Amino acid sequence: MSREFNQHITQLTAEMVKSYQGDDAYISYTSAALPRRSEIICILKEIRALFYPRHYGERELFNCTIQYYIGDLMMSIEERLNRQVTLALMRRLNGQVEPGEEKKIAEQASIISCRFMQRLPKVREYITMDVQAAYDGDPAAADKDQIVFSYPGVFSMMVYRLAHELDLLNVPLIPRMMTEYAHSRTGIDINPGAVIGKYFFMDHGTGIVIGETTEIGDYVKIYQGVTLGALSTRGGQSLRGHKRHPTIEDNVTIYSNVSVLGGQTVIGHDSVIGGNAFITRSIPPCSKISVKNPELQMENGTHQEIVDDFEWAKEN
Repeated sequence: MSREFNQHITQLTAEMVKSYQGDDAYISYTSAALPRRSEIICILKEIRALFYPRHYGERELFNCTIQYYIGDLMMSIEERLNRQVTLALMRRLNGQVEPGEEKKIAEQASIISCRFMQRLPKVREYITMDVQAAYDGDPAAADKDQIVFSYPGVFSMMVYRLAHELDLLNVPLIPRMMTEYAHSRTGIDINPGAVIGKYFFMDHGTGIVIGETTEIGDYVKIYQGVTLGALSTRGGQSLRGHKRHPTIEDNVTIYSNVSVLGGQTVIGHDSVIGGNAFITRSIPPCSKISVKNPELQMENGTHQEIVDDFEWAKEN
């Protein structure tokens, strides 16, 4: 520690402690232990190894050993999750736990963690379909191993689908912690409250936003920069629980940098939305929506003209 800083440490410490007074975030922290972010990330990593032991497992597996390995891994996941769910439920009570209530919370956490574990085979089934959708939808995909190892959209969907199950079980804090971890890793922001069907593919992925009350059907494909958002959030907390985000029906493709906004907005099945569109009203099924191409202006010395985009590309 530098001599200069040593002269100020006592005063700075007092100022920092004083800043906690009246800070809701600090009060919440001191009134109850919180779920640990590092443990949530560890749970996600262990579940990824559970779903794809050949890709992310920590040992070479054979037919005679895989049963034991998977069993040990599932016990580890349940134990970690049980503890973090307990902390999240305690936090919901702001640490004001009546005598005997702590046991009830522990029992509730055990039920939740068990039900979550029971849903994992179904979640993996959906993740497998998401991987297939990525393979079928991307000619650059060499094989499914490449997708499992490296596609950010598939990773983000795995985390979302796990977080969504916990959200359905009314677990506080943890679902959003999970999806925000994926957000920080991939640039894809999916609220755990969104409902997303099977065989879903996000190509490239970066910058995609899917809001809390979004509903997405089966066989939907979206590209980078797509926002499925609310028309306005000026109402703040008064909007909680209301449908604020759009509904995307089956077999819809949405190209890059499209914004679809509003809780009453429905994109009908089998529609294609071209890039850069801004949509705030419903689109009938089987529609093709496109934005008129802007004029391309070309300058060459003193000569200036407006050229047709397609003709210029063809001639050059």
